Amino acid sequence: MKSWCGLAFLLLPYFWHGSLSCPPLCKCYHRRAEVVCNKVPLTEYPSEGLSKNTTMLTIQFTNITSISEQQLNATPLLQGLHLYSNHLQSLSAHLLRGVPHLNTLDLTGNQLSDLPADVFSHAPLRNLVLKNNVIQKADAEWLPDNSNITWLDMSGNSLTKIPTALLQKLPHLVNLDLAYNRLEQISANSLDALTKLDRLNLCDNKLDTLDASALQSSRNLTYLFLSRNILNKLPHNLFQELTQLKLLSLDENQLSHIPEGLLDPLSSLDEEGLDLTSNPWLCDGKVKYLQRWLQKNKKKVFLPETITCARPQSLVGRSLMSLTEDELNLQS
Repeated sequence: MKSWCGLAFLLLPYFWHGSLSCPPLCKCYHRRAEVVCNKVPLTEYPSEGLSKNTTMLTIQFTNITSISEQQLNATPLLQGLHLYSNHLQSLSAHLLRGVPHLNTLDLTGNQLSDLPADVFSHAPLRNLVLKNNVIQKADAEWLPDNSNITWLDMSGNSLTKIPTALLQKLPHLVNLDLAYNRLEQISANSLDALTKLDRLNLCDNKLDTLDASALQSSRNLTYLFLSRNILNKLPHNLFQELTQLKLLSLDENQLSHIPEGLLDPLSSLDEEGLDLTSNPWLCDGKVKYLQRWLQKNKKKVFLPETITCARPQSLVGRSLMSLTEDELNLQS
């Protein structure tokens, strides 16, 4: 009897919190201090009924248009806030001041555009997701110096550039996702502060080249995605420091040649880790370096037989690896 009484005493907090009210239309999982409001007709943030012990809050696919600092103050122990696919249009500068334990903030799929200074400066964020909003300009003033963020996703916005000053505040960053924007260039040395960067996604932008120094400090990079840009030339030493790289996607660009030696540092590529498909390769004497590299590293290349000539007319559709020395010399 004594043991059961002791157990009941230990479990009392769980059952007590379990009996508290839960916000209407939401589900509360008191044992793990989580609240989920999913695909329900909410028009206001459901602060009424939220337990102060809530550590994880998900509000997604609702009609909420705003959220205030005062509303978040109701959950001071919050660690994860997921606000996926609502109708948020703006955030207050001091939104996170009352949630000093918040490490994950996901704002995917809202209608955020201009964000105020210091908006992400009042919580020790490690994961910040701003994916699929309508942000045209990223601002260094959003973040504190020496930010704790390790994961930043700003894909699916309308960015034309990413400020070096913002990146300099992210020395702990491991993942940077800027895919599906309108980036036209990555400024020289802009990534230098990101010495811990492991994954960089620049797919589906408007990059036509990269500065030779862009990746010189990215020695820990293992995944680099450059698919579906308009890259037409690359500096010969662009990948010189990427000796840890496992995956490189360069497919669906405008590459006709690559400079001799470009791929030589990439000794750590995984099997099928390099994608060069769907580029308009010009099969003349300048393609010999790429041909030799492909033949030597065939297992590291994704569908190597489909890397084919777009010019000259006499070689259109031919696999680069199938070309003879004589055929290439004729085009020199």
